[in-house]
Amino acid sequence: MGLGGCIILIAVGAILTFATDWHMNGVNLTVVGLILMAVGLIGTATFSGIARRRRVVVPPTPIVEEEPHHHHHHTGDGYTDGYGI
Repeated sequence: MGLGGCIILIAVGAILTFATDWHMNGVNLTVVGLILMAVGLIGTATFSGIARRRRVVVPPTPIVEEEPHHHHHHTGDGYTDGYGI
């Protein structure tokens, strides 16, 4: 359940607790509303904690650019560029 679902649970729980005067046999809507608000708050806190851990900033890996190798042709004087060429 995402953050939106948690907010909906809190809203529905608040409506059932504070804005309704329905009476159902065997069901206390005030208690149901309080339970929904509690579950929504717990879900919001859990979601926030997970989202905060995911936002850890990792420093970027530096990009090291190598200089291109210059190939020298053998000049006949006995020296090479170190790569056996």
